Amino acid sequence: MDFNQILQEVLNWLSTSGVKLVLGLIAFIIACKIVNGLAKRVKKKMEKKNTEKTIVSVTYKVLRTGLKLLLFVLLLGFWGIDTAGIGAAIASVGVAVGLAMQGSLSNLAGGILLIILHPFRIGDYIDAQGEEGTVEEITIFYTYIVSPDNKTIMIPNGSLLNGNIINYSKKSVRRVDLLYSVSYGEDFERAKAAILDVAAKNEMVLQDPEPFVRVKTHGASSIDIVTRLWVNSGDYWSVYFQMQEDVKKRFDEEGISIPYPQLDVHLDKAE
Repeated sequence: MDFNQILQEVLNWLSTSGVKLVLGLIAFIIACKIVNGLAKRVKKKMEKKNTEKTIVSVTYKVLRTGLKLLLFVLLLGFWGIDTAGIGAAIASVGVAVGLAMQGSLSNLAGGILLIILHPFRIGDYIDAQGEEGTVEEITIFYTYIVSPDNKTIMIPNGSLLNGNIINYSKKSVRRVDLLYSVSYGEDFERAKAAILDVAAKNEMVLQDPEPFVRVKTHGASSIDIVTRLWVNSGDYWSVYFQMQEDVKKRFDEEGISIPYPQLDVHLDKAE
C-alpha cells in the first residue's frame, strides 16, 4: 500500500467530510448546553409561579430529553445520513417494543392521567395498592412514596390509577376517632366529662367542629365511649397518641376503672 496515497485520502476526507463531522459534533454539544440552560430557565420560572412540583419535574425532563433527541436527528441529517430510513426503523422497533411492553405503556398512560387529574401531589400522604407513605416523586412510569419507617416504595402508575387512592393530605383538617371503655359500674357521664375536658385542654384539638363524645356500644364487659376530634392534618398522630396518654392519666386520677375481659362460669352441682 502506498503510504502517501493513504495520507492524501485521509487529508482529503478531513478537509471535506471530516470538517463536517467535527463541526456537527461541536454544534451538537453547544446546542445541548443551550437546551440544558433553557430547560433550567423554564423550570425556575414555573417554580417562581408556584406551579405544582409534579408538573415542573415532568416538564423539565420532557423538554430537556425531547429537544436533545430532536438535535440528534438534525445532526444525522447534517452528516448526510438518511433520517427518513432511521425514522422508519425506529417506528418498526417502536411497534415491536410496544407489544412487548404493554404494562409499561399502561404505566405511561397512568402517569399522564395522574399529572392531569391530580389525585395527589408531591408531599401528600397517601394509601394506595396496600402501601402508604409520603409522595416523594411522580415520574411518567412510577410513583415513589416514602413509608413512615423511611422505606422507598415504587408503585407502577397503571396499577395506581386503576386502584383506590386515599389522600390523607387533600383536606386541611382530619378527624381523629378514638374509643374508650369503662366498667358497667362506673358513671359513664363522668367518664364522658373527663374525656371532653382532656380534649378541651389540648391546644391541637379544634373546637369547631366541636368534639363529639357519646356512648357507642354496650360491650360484653364494658361501656364503650366513642370520641371524635377534629384536628389539622399535620397534627393527626400527635393528637392521637397524646389523647391516649392523657385520658389514661385522667381516668387514673379520678378512679375511673377500665375493665378487663371477664367470663362468669356457673357450675351446676351434680346430684
